[in-house]
Amino acid sequence: MYSDILHPTDGSDGADAALETARDLAEKYGATVHVLHVVDPSTVGWGIADDLHDTENTGMVGDPEGGAVGMIGEQETGSQILEQKTDHAEEIVEQVASELSGVDVETAVEYGQPHEVILDYADGKADCIVMGTHGRTGLERYLLGSVTEKVVRLSDVPVVTVRETPDSGGEKP
Repeated sequence: MYSDILHPTDGSDGADAALETARDLAEKYGATVHVLHVVDPSTVGWGIADDLHDTENTGMVGDPEGGAVGMIGEQETGSQILEQKTDHAEEIVEQVASELSGVDVETAVEYGQPHEVILDYADGKADCIVMGTHGRTGLERYLLGSVTEKVVRLSDVPVVTVRETPDSGGEKP
């Protein structure tokens, strides 16, 4: 029934809660789990999106004029921050992949708006998406939006959502 299962992860407890479901489906159907992390340049700060396309841009993140001050006076370019976020994303997908030992796994780090990248990645590459929710409600959900909700509403393939349980205490399933 499923040969390719997409498991988008941001390394959060909510995403980790869905990992066991992805594993169970993969084992049951002999499927490959595609572990995807999306680096969203818009969450880093001013200048980062430009740095993705403009190698001459040496502006700093945090100031619309191109300059910014990092921690304790350090200055970092958008490219440096993007590199750090990419390294962190690679660590996340490798960690998740290691927790899926015994299951065929492919990892990917992509860039863009998370829900759009997840949907694009799934198109033609996945029979099912298994992802966690953060369990936000009310105003917080309204203000922050929900990547999972957007994926559920717009996906052409089935989406299994798994909510983080309060008693998990941050432990992985």
